[in-house]
Amino acid sequence: MTTITDAVVLLGASSLAGAVNSVAGGGSLITFPVLVWLGREPIVANATNTVSLSPGSIAALHGFRRELVGLRRWIVWGTVPSLAGGTLGAVLLLRTPSAVFAGLVPYLILFATTLFACSGPLHALARRKRGGSPDGVPPLPRGGVFLLYHLLVSLYGGYFGAGIGIMMLAGLGLAGFVAIHRMIALRNYYAILINGVAAAYFILFGAVRWTDAAVLTVGQIVGGLAGARIARNLSASTVRWAVVVIGVVMALSLFRRPA
Repeated sequence: MTTITDAVVLLGASSLAGAVNSVAGGGSLITFPVLVWLGREPIVANATNTVSLSPGSIAALHGFRRELVGLRRWIVWGTVPSLAGGTLGAVLLLRTPSAVFAGLVPYLILFATTLFACSGPLHALARRKRGGSPDGVPPLPRGGVFLLYHLLVSLYGGYFGAGIGIMMLAGLGLAGFVAIHRMIALRNYYAILINGVAAAYFILFGAVRWTDAAVLTVGQIVGGLAGARIARNLSASTVRWAVVVIGVVMALSLFRRPA
Protein backbone atom coordinates (compact mmCIF):
# COMPACT_ATOMS: atom_id res chain seq x y z
CA MET A 1 0.00 0.00 0.00
CA THR A 2 1.35 3.42 -0.99
CA THR A 3 0.88 5.93 1.84
CA ILE A 4 0.06 9.58 1.24
CA THR A 5 3.56 10.54 2.36
CA ASP A 6 5.11 8.04 -0.04
CA ALA A 7 2.90 9.30 -2.86
CA VAL A 8 3.97 12.90 -2.24
CA VAL A 9 7.65 11.92 -2.20
CA LEU A 10 7.28 9.83 -5.36
CA LEU A 11 5.33 12.56 -7.13
CA GLY A 12 8.03 15.09 -6.32
CA ALA A 13 10.85 12.75 -7.35
CA SER A 14 9.17 11.70 -10.59
CA SER A 15 8.29 15.30 -11.49
CA LEU A 16 11.93 16.22 -11.04
CA ALA A 17 12.93 13.16 -13.07
CA GLY A 18 10.55 14.09 -15.89
CA ALA A 19 11.97 17.60 -16.03
CA VAL A 20 15.53 16.25 -15.96
CA ASN A 21 14.76 13.77 -18.75
CA SER A 22 13.48 16.56 -20.97
CA VAL A 23 16.73 18.52 -20.55
CA ALA A 24 19.58 16.07 -20.06
CA GLY A 25 18.22 12.55 -19.43
CA GLY A 26 19.05 10.41 -16.41
CA GLY A 27 15.74 10.63 -14.57
CA SER A 28 15.93 6.98 -13.47
CA LEU A 29 18.89 7.91 -11.30
CA ILE A 30 16.35 9.84 -9.21
CA THR A 31 13.22 7.68 -9.24
CA PHE A 32 14.73 4.22 -8.72
CA PRO A 33 16.90 5.10 -5.69
CA VAL A 34 13.95 6.95 -4.12
CA LEU A 35 11.78 3.83 -4.48
CA VAL A 36 14.45 1.77 -2.72
CA TRP A 37 14.97 4.48 -0.10
CA LEU A 38 11.22 4.35 0.65
CA GLY A 39 11.61 0.68 1.48
CA ARG A 40 10.46 -0.96 -1.74
CA GLU A 41 12.01 -4.34 -2.44
CA PRO A 42 14.76 -3.52 -5.00
CA ILE A 43 13.61 -5.92 -7.74
CA VAL A 44 10.02 -4.67 -7.46
CA ALA A 45 11.30 -1.08 -7.41
CA ASN A 46 13.25 -1.68 -10.60
CA ALA A 47 10.32 -3.38 -12.34
CA THR A 48 7.93 -0.62 -11.25
CA ASN A 49 10.31 2.07 -12.46
CA THR A 50 10.64 0.35 -15.85
CA VAL A 51 6.86 0.20 -16.31
CA SER A 52 6.50 3.88 -15.39
CA LEU A 53 9.02 4.84 -18.11
CA SER A 54 7.01 3.38 -21.00
CA PRO A 55 4.51 6.26 -21.58
CA GLY A 56 7.33 8.81 -21.63
CA SER A 57 9.35 6.72 -24.07
CA ILE A 58 6.41 6.54 -26.48
CA ALA A 59 5.86 10.30 -26.25
CA ALA A 60 9.56 10.92 -26.86
CA LEU A 61 9.54 8.73 -29.97
CA HIS A 62 6.47 10.53 -31.30
CA GLY A 63 8.30 13.84 -30.92
CA PHE A 64 11.18 12.58 -33.08
CA ARG A 65 9.11 10.60 -35.62
CA ARG A 66 10.28 12.73 -38.57
CA GLU A 67 13.91 11.92 -37.79
CA LEU A 68 13.15 8.20 -38.24
CA VAL A 69 12.52 8.72 -41.96
CA GLY A 70 15.29 6.98 -43.89
CA LEU A 71 16.33 4.80 -40.94
CA ARG A 72 14.35 1.71 -41.94
CA ARG A 73 17.45 -0.50 -42.27
CA TRP A 74 18.67 0.54 -38.80
CA ILE A 75 15.20 -0.01 -37.35
CA VAL A 76 15.07 -3.54 -38.76
CA TRP A 77 18.71 -4.20 -37.75
CA GLY A 78 18.14 -3.32 -34.09
CA THR A 79 14.63 -4.67 -33.50
CA VAL A 80 15.41 -8.33 -32.77
CA PRO A 81 18.45 -7.74 -30.50
CA SER A 82 16.51 -5.03 -28.62
CA LEU A 83 13.60 -7.38 -27.95
CA ALA A 84 15.84 -10.37 -27.21
CA GLY A 85 18.18 -8.44 -24.92
CA GLY A 86 15.35 -6.70 -23.07
CA THR A 87 13.62 -10.03 -22.49
CA LEU A 88 16.80 -11.77 -21.32
CA GLY A 89 17.56 -8.91 -18.94
CA ALA A 90 14.07 -9.01 -17.44
CA VAL A 91 14.23 -12.79 -17.02
CA LEU A 92 17.65 -12.51 -15.39
CA LEU A 93 16.39 -9.83 -12.99
CA LEU A 94 13.48 -11.90 -11.72
CA ARG A 95 15.77 -14.92 -11.36
CA THR A 96 18.31 -12.95 -9.30
CA PRO A 97 17.90 -13.57 -5.54
CA SER A 98 16.49 -10.47 -3.88
CA ALA A 99 19.38 -10.19 -1.43
CA VAL A 100 21.93 -10.40 -4.25
CA PHE A 101 20.22 -7.67 -6.28
CA ALA A 102 19.89 -5.48 -3.18
CA GLY A 103 23.66 -5.76 -2.74
CA LEU A 104 24.22 -4.86 -6.40
CA VAL A 105 21.95 -1.80 -6.37
CA PRO A 106 24.46 0.81 -5.06
CA TYR A 107 27.08 -0.40 -7.56
CA LEU A 108 24.59 -0.31 -10.44
CA ILE A 109 23.59 3.24 -9.51
CA LEU A 110 27.24 4.32 -9.31
CA PHE A 111 27.97 2.65 -12.67
CA ALA A 112 25.04 4.41 -14.35
CA THR A 113 25.96 7.71 -12.69
CA THR A 114 29.55 7.41 -13.94
CA LEU A 115 28.29 6.73 -17.47
CA PHE A 116 26.01 9.74 -17.22
CA ALA A 117 28.86 11.96 -16.02
CA CYS A 118 31.02 10.78 -18.94
CA SER A 119 28.29 11.14 -21.57
CA GLY A 120 29.76 14.34 -23.04
CA PRO A 121 33.29 12.95 -23.55
CA LEU A 122 31.85 9.66 -24.84
CA HIS A 123 29.82 11.44 -27.49
CA ALA A 124 32.81 13.58 -28.49
CA LEU A 125 34.98 10.46 -28.79
CA ALA A 126 32.36 8.76 -30.94
CA ARG A 127 32.23 11.74 -33.30
CA ARG A 128 36.03 11.75 -33.67
CA LYS A 129 36.28 8.02 -34.28
CA ARG A 130 33.88 7.85 -37.22
CA GLY A 131 33.09 10.34 -39.90
CA GLY A 132 29.97 10.78 -41.98
CA SER A 133 27.61 13.31 -43.46
CA PRO A 134 25.82 15.31 -40.74
CA ASP A 135 22.45 14.52 -42.36
CA GLY A 136 23.37 11.12 -43.78
CA VAL A 137 22.66 7.60 -42.63
CA PRO A 138 25.75 5.41 -42.27
CA PRO A 139 25.74 1.88 -43.69
CA LEU A 140 24.92 -0.95 -41.35
CA PRO A 141 28.04 -2.19 -39.51
CA ARG A 142 29.61 -5.34 -40.88
CA GLY A 143 30.40 -8.27 -38.66
CA GLY A 144 28.88 -9.03 -35.31
CA VAL A 145 30.70 -6.62 -33.00
CA PHE A 146 28.10 -3.84 -33.02
CA LEU A 147 25.25 -6.36 -32.99
CA LEU A 148 26.74 -8.01 -29.90
CA TYR A 149 27.28 -4.60 -28.29
CA HIS A 150 23.64 -3.66 -28.89
CA LEU A 151 22.44 -7.02 -27.56
CA LEU A 152 24.47 -6.56 -24.36
CA VAL A 153 23.21 -2.98 -23.93
CA SER A 154 19.65 -4.24 -24.39
CA LEU A 155 20.22 -7.00 -21.84
CA TYR A 156 21.52 -4.43 -19.35
CA GLY A 157 18.48 -2.29 -20.15
CA GLY A 158 16.07 -5.10 -19.35
CA TYR A 159 17.96 -5.91 -16.17
CA PHE A 160 18.49 -2.42 -14.74
CA GLY A 161 18.12 0.25 -17.41
CA ALA A 162 19.70 3.43 -16.11
CA GLY A 163 22.36 4.59 -18.55
CA ILE A 164 21.28 2.64 -21.65
CA GLY A 165 20.52 5.85 -23.54
CA ILE A 166 24.12 6.97 -23.13
CA MET A 167 25.42 3.55 -24.17
CA MET A 168 23.24 3.53 -27.29
CA LEU A 169 24.18 7.06 -28.34
CA ALA A 170 27.87 6.25 -27.93
CA GLY A 171 27.45 3.10 -30.02
CA LEU A 172 25.55 4.91 -32.77
CA GLY A 173 28.22 7.59 -32.86
CA LEU A 174 30.93 4.96 -33.28
CA ALA A 175 28.84 3.37 -36.04
CA GLY A 176 29.04 6.59 -38.04
CA PHE A 177 26.02 8.70 -37.05
CA VAL A 178 26.66 12.43 -36.68
CA ALA A 179 23.19 14.02 -36.66
CA ILE A 180 22.23 13.96 -32.98
CA HIS A 181 18.47 14.13 -33.60
CA ARG A 182 18.59 11.03 -35.78
CA MET A 183 20.61 9.29 -33.07
CA ILE A 184 18.09 10.29 -30.39
CA ALA A 185 15.16 9.11 -32.54
CA LEU A 186 16.77 5.71 -33.08
CA ARG A 187 17.72 5.47 -29.41
CA ASN A 188 14.11 6.22 -28.43
CA TYR A 189 12.85 3.49 -30.76
CA TYR A 190 15.23 0.92 -29.31
CA ALA A 191 14.40 2.07 -25.75
CA ILE A 192 10.67 1.52 -26.34
CA LEU A 193 11.35 -2.06 -27.42
CA ILE A 194 13.73 -2.78 -24.52
CA ASN A 195 11.62 -1.14 -21.81
CA GLY A 196 8.37 -2.35 -23.35
CA VAL A 197 9.25 -6.03 -23.50
CA ALA A 198 10.83 -5.89 -20.02
CA ALA A 199 7.75 -4.11 -18.63
CA ALA A 200 5.45 -6.72 -20.20
CA TYR A 201 7.47 -9.51 -18.57
CA PHE A 202 7.41 -7.79 -15.18
CA ILE A 203 3.64 -7.26 -15.43
CA LEU A 204 3.08 -10.87 -16.49
CA PHE A 205 4.88 -12.14 -13.40
CA GLY A 206 3.31 -9.66 -10.96
CA ALA A 207 6.49 -7.76 -10.11
CA VAL A 208 4.95 -4.26 -10.32
CA ARG A 209 3.53 -2.01 -7.57
CA TRP A 210 0.77 -0.35 -9.56
CA THR A 211 0.03 2.51 -7.18
CA ASP A 212 3.70 3.52 -7.25
CA ALA A 213 3.83 3.13 -11.04
CA ALA A 214 0.76 5.35 -11.47
CA VAL A 215 2.19 8.12 -9.27
CA LEU A 216 5.55 7.92 -11.06
CA THR A 217 3.90 8.13 -14.48
CA VAL A 218 1.83 11.18 -13.54
CA GLY A 219 4.85 12.90 -12.02
CA GLN A 220 7.03 12.26 -15.06
CA ILE A 221 4.36 13.69 -17.37
CA VAL A 222 4.03 16.81 -15.20
CA GLY A 223 7.79 17.18 -14.97
CA GLY A 224 8.23 16.66 -18.69
CA LEU A 225 5.76 19.45 -19.44
CA ALA A 226 7.66 21.76 -17.09
CA GLY A 227 11.00 20.76 -18.56
CA ALA A 228 10.87 23.28 -21.37
CA ARG A 229 10.68 26.14 -18.87
CA ILE A 230 13.58 24.67 -16.90
CA ALA A 231 15.59 24.32 -20.10
CA ARG A 232 15.32 28.05 -20.70
CA ASN A 233 16.86 28.84 -17.32
CA LEU A 234 19.41 26.05 -16.81
CA SER A 235 21.97 24.58 -19.16
CA ALA A 236 21.94 20.84 -19.86
CA SER A 237 25.40 20.69 -18.28
CA THR A 238 24.10 22.15 -15.01
CA VAL A 239 21.23 19.68 -14.90
CA ARG A 240 23.56 16.80 -15.81
CA TRP A 241 25.89 17.50 -12.91
CA ALA A 242 22.97 17.93 -10.53
CA VAL A 243 21.81 14.44 -11.51
CA VAL A 244 25.34 13.09 -10.99
CA VAL A 245 25.43 14.53 -7.46
CA ILE A 246 22.00 13.08 -6.68
CA GLY A 247 23.05 9.68 -8.03
CA VAL A 248 26.23 9.59 -5.95
CA VAL A 249 24.44 10.70 -2.78
CA MET A 250 21.69 8.12 -3.24
CA ALA A 251 24.22 5.34 -3.95
CA LEU A 252 26.25 6.22 -0.85
CA SER A 253 23.11 6.30 1.28
CA LEU A 254 22.19 2.82 0.02
CA PHE A 255 25.69 1.54 0.82
CA ARG A 256 25.08 2.63 4.41
CA ARG A 257 21.53 1.26 4.52
CA PRO A 258 21.23 -1.94 6.58
CA ALA A 259 20.40 -5.06 4.60
